Amino acid sequence: MQYALLIYGEEPGSDVPDDAMAAEMEAYNAFTRHIAERGAYKGGEALQPTAMATTVRVRDGRTLTTDGPFAETKEALGGLYIVEAADLDEAIGYAAMIPGATHGSIEVRPIVDFSAEIAQASAGTPSARSS
Repeated sequence: MQYALLIYGEEPGSDVPDDAMAAEMEAYNAFTRHIAERGAYKGGEALQPTAMATTVRVRDGRTLTTDGPFAETKEALGGLYIVEAADLDEAIGYAAMIPGATHGSIEVRPIVDFSAEIAQASAGTPSARSS
């Protein structure tokens, strides 16, 4: 089963020393290599700061945009990994290895598998969910 490992923490400011940032990035690179070597890595990326975000809502058929995140929070979503794990315990084990877990939090969420529905839709076969 695939899991999203959502990395939350305080957004780094310009006050983070370059050597500390380099050490953190090397720790993330080592973790990524570790899960890739085990065949668990399915994807992942770091996100730009929340100040770069745009929130989109559709109300009464109109698209409304707001600069910044949807809600003010102490911890922001800073990135994510998608991993293949046998079960929740294995996914939690991977989450505990993420460097950000030592100063932030990692949310582990199972991913819904829509591959059968997508295959049916592309083949023109109605899915059981649309009945």
